[in-house]
Amino acid sequence: MAEFKRPTNTQEYHQNFEQEYPLMNDTEAYYESSRCLFCYDAPCITACPTGIDIPLFIKQINSGNVKGAAQTIYDANYMGNACGKVCPTKVLCEGACVYNHQKVKPIDIGRLQNYATSQAIANKAALFTVGEDNGKKVAVIGAGPAGISCACELRTLGYEVDIYEAKSKPSGLTIYGVAPYKITNEEALDEVAYLQEQLDFAIHYNSPVGSSEDFNQLAQTYDAVFLGVGLGATRSLSLAGEDLANCFGAVEFIEELRMKQHEVQVPDKVVVIGGGNTAMDAASESARLGASDVVLAYRRRKESKSAYEFEYDLAKQVGVKGLFNVSPVEIVGDDNGKVTGVKFIRTQVVDGKLTNIAGSEFVEPCGMVIKATGQSKQKGLLQFIGDVELDAKGRIVVNEAFQTSNAKYFASGDAVNGGAEVVNAVAEAKVAAQGIHAFLS
Repeated sequence: MAEFKRPTNTQEYHQNFEQEYPLMNDTEAYYESSRCLFCYDAPCITACPTGIDIPLFIKQINSGNVKGAAQTIYDANYMGNACGKVCPTKVLCEGACVYNHQKVKPIDIGRLQNYATSQAIANKAALFTVGEDNGKKVAVIGAGPAGISCACELRTLGYEVDIYEAKSKPSGLTIYGVAPYKITNEEALDEVAYLQEQLDFAIHYNSPVGSSEDFNQLAQTYDAVFLGVGLGATRSLSLAGEDLANCFGAVEFIEELRMKQHEVQVPDKVVVIGGGNTAMDAASESARLGASDVVLAYRRRKESKSAYEFEYDLAKQVGVKGLFNVSPVEIVGDDNGKVTGVKFIRTQVVDGKLTNIAGSEFVEPCGMVIKATGQSKQKGLLQFIGDVELDAKGRIVVNEAFQTSNAKYFASGDAVNGGAEVVNAVAEAKVAAQGIHAFLS
């Protein structure tokens, strides 16, 4: 079990948040690529939402054509470097590798993907061509993976593209919401800069689109609008004490960590509420910031958690403890308005329904609570657009071309799928760009 002292400077922070999958050197990449069987039916390709020709790019690496490998990757996935790092490859492409059936370690596809794309970025390899100007303009709202992917595809088709981003940096959750041991700020930003330099789309930072007037102006100025707005803030638990100091949403906590790094302080004991991948990240990050006691509390049994097993294992490796079948009742605080613990009640499943066990309440002491309870939908923002239909869960309703009920607006990513992987957003946005092209043609 790893133990971490509190980081007090940038160097110590990077030591604590050392990359989970460091970049391969040439020798490692050669030997790893030589293990690939180049399956004719390649289940790894089917498992990749962007359909990267994985055996091809691995064979290109093995033959020394690293630029060609990067071209193969980027032809399918504009965020090829980021996805190689933040994708759940153990579940997707590597999870589908035929070696799993032989009890042999699957190919390190994600790391090979990073090996090729990192060299392309570092060498500024020219892989993209801007399409002939067709005289039409598209506005993209949000510079996250969906927005960037859509913008890139549109530029290859000859559209002028302006991205409007509310924050000061691009890449959405890739930089603001992913654990730092998966991808560094520099890696996320370098890829966007690389794409922007070649495909010449504009990003307007600190430019939120948040009113009927804003949307009306965009609709009048541009031929089409793409919504890559993702999800909102962490959902409230509607519990007493949520407004206490040191009670945070997981998304907000991770964003602060990514931006402020070692300046973020955690107490000795942290309770993380939730059972998803974001909960695992927040718990692991708390331990890496020096919390000596991190408890992951989930209302159902361990086997029912939605997090991938490898994410839970990663949290356990840094000392995170699991507390299952407990439901939060109240965030407890002191007279100074600071968190002192969480009051839980034990739960059980009766006739298929989760029920509380009467009289089983207890308080788990802590100095900080992180709520990893999912993100709210963007209903407040989307109400400013006329005739954009939402489903019962607040997700944008789209057709197969990712066109909304308001014909001029297209959308993809978390605002449509409710919260999936970065690679899903990238894949969907590319289809949406083709949908915009078909609509405007």
